[in-house]
Amino acid sequence: MKNSETKPLLEIKASIQAPINKVWDYFNLPEHVINWNAAAESWHCPKAENDVKVGGKFNYNMAAKDGSFQFDFSGTYTEVEHHSSIKYVLDDDRKVEIQFLDNNGSVNIIERFEAENMNPLEMQQAGWQAILDNFKQYTENN
Repeated sequence: MKNSETKPLLEIKASIQAPINKVWDYFNLPEHVINWNAAAESWHCPKAENDVKVGGKFNYNMAAKDGSFQFDFSGTYTEVEHHSSIKYVLDDDRKVEIQFLDNNGSVNIIERFEAENMNPLEMQQAGWQAILDNFKQYTENN
């Protein structure tokens, strides 16, 4: 993924102990996304819509459980290789690339994303990593 000068590129990783078809489905199907897509216990994802195809859109409603704040995390897919990789552009024009590397019963996920300019880079990386860690835990335990 090419990186623009104004948007630092961050990377997160996880190794999921599950077969690729389960990892792919749990990562993409809305009925699973709502169960893992949060960076902290005080947040949740009450609604998820996802059309995983080139030109398809996704919209994940991210909300504080106490109702104090919410936002939509949304974008459009630019590349989808089933069980292999996903690329999308967020509605704020930041690019994201996700690789799913099948490793005989486990899957290594590598996400690279352009940072936004409102929060410290360390906070963004930690937040995205926490979400990916939640995904790992949910997928391995369900």
